[in-house]
Amino acid sequence: MRRVTLLATLLLVGCGSAHRPRPHAPNRHAPPRAPRTRLHVRTATRAVLPAPLQLPALAVRGGVAIAVGGLDAADRSLPTIERVAPGAPRVVGALPQAIHDAGAAALRGTVYVFGGGTAAGPTDAIVAIDRHGRARIAGRLPAPSSDLEAVRLGGEIVVVGGYTGAQPQRALLGFTPGRSPRRIGSLPHPLRYAAAAAVGGRLVIAGGTDGVTARADVLSFDPRTGRTRRIARLPHPLAHAAGAALRGRFLVLGGRGDGLASQRRAIWAVDPASGRVWRAGALPRALSDLSAVALGSRIVVVGGRDRAGRVHRELLGLAPR
Repeated sequence: MRRVTLLATLLLVGCGSAHRPRPHAPNRHAPPRAPRTRLHVRTATRAVLPAPLQLPALAVRGGVAIAVGGLDAADRSLPTIERVAPGAPRVVGALPQAIHDAGAAALRGTVYVFGGGTAAGPTDAIVAIDRHGRARIAGRLPAPSSDLEAVRLGGEIVVVGGYTGAQPQRALLGFTPGRSPRRIGSLPHPLRYAAAAAVGGRLVIAGGTDGVTARADVLSFDPRTGRTRRIARLPHPLAHAAGAALRGRFLVLGGRGDGLASQRRAIWAVDPASGRVWRAGALPRALSDLSAVALGSRIVVVGGRDRAGRVHRELLGLAPR
């Protein structure tokens, strides 16, 4: 079994005054500092997808990870709906049209797929996929959009940024079934190909590109106030990375800079509460255009593209031990 180890040092500091009234007197009011915690993540599963895959939309419904669309090894859009975990990956349905660079999230037992690129350009379709793999049009985005992310946040799905075919977007859109998407917030700059996940009731967004250069910002969106603020910076700009949440931490996996062959292996962890960023481990190889999602107590990583332009079909499971 090939292993990937995430060695994350999480420093937890208690609240209270750090002032010492005398040089050598202990502060009786401050709680003791919590010990450092180490989180080890190993490759728990190594499976093979039916075919090489990059840029799929990925969602979890009822404990099952579903990959939707994407590009094949020849950069052709795919119409496939695949069950990727648990169990052996297999195709379970088809979309109305082939797409890539879409966003997907599950809500109320249904997987919703937002936008995506097609042979004719971005689409505005919102596609609902039921438990049997049947797909139908369930709504429309305000404008055609690809290169976006979709994350379930409480009782709605938030669509992050995107690209209309002419310009990247700043909008954060809220979607609930039966209603048209509405703008619930804004990003500080246009953004596409970002990594995103929900952590602690907030949406955390990292990296991406503003359409010209990759970004290093880590942003936090609070749905209660509608405000987005920067909470940290990655060590270097990253786009085309995957994002997922595990044990209250936000993980940014792989990605690349502005160069087509600048893929990275690193997995970065972010503590949204403190803004601390640390290297939490590495992928087996440098990959961009991969997808990741939390499935129970592990993270499922699907496909991706390496520095030589090869598209991969591996399915990795990263799980604490």
